[in-house]
Amino acid sequence: MAPYLETVKSFADVPITDAGVDTLAFLEAAQGVVGLFDLLGSAAFTAVQSDLKGNITKVRARYDAAPEQSSTLELLVVNEKGEKKRTATEGLMWLLRGLSFTCKALQAAQANPTEELAAAFSKSYESTLKKFHNFVVKGIFSVAMKACPYRADFYSKLAADPAGGPSVPADKLNEELNKWLTALDSIVKRLEDFYEKGGHNKGF
Repeated sequence: MAPYLETVKSFADVPITDAGVDTLAFLEAAQGVVGLFDLLGSAAFTAVQSDLKGNITKVRARYDAAPEQSSTLELLVVNEKGEKKRTATEGLMWLLRGLSFTCKALQAAQANPTEELAAAFSKSYESTLKKFHNFVVKGIFSVAMKACPYRADFYSKLAADPAGGPSVPADKLNEELNKWLTALDSIVKRLEDFYEKGGHNKGF
């Protein structure tokens, strides 16, 4: 085993071409975000995790059904456009929202070393997911934010080797995490623009 970020695919390693963002590599990296919530270690985040997992499954199912038309996320959405139920298009839209929430929270934590995770995740929720949620879901997320672990505990878990090897030094961890988050942020913004310009988020 190795420290967490070394065990998952980095968004920095997801290929992006003129045709768009590589679907399988993106889904593999997104799976790494699901695991990140295990490190946050609170049952309150189960709702966030199951949401991410469910939406990854929807996009993956579309890829499996039509791989040649789904090699990039953009092609997958365009090729699903004429269909009655655009399950993968809607799933990807919600997956991007969940990833944006996670990304902004961790970017805030990185930018403000004295800020606790509960504050970083709460602010991120306000600016990303909250406007899309009903009263019940807002309540679930409110509980999850309050249940964030202490910053120091989370960062030590992120740096630790579960097999008992040496932890990653703080400067290397910050460098890797920033690289991961910058690439994730860039992919999310690219796809949000794509959805907006193409009207792909309409009808949900």
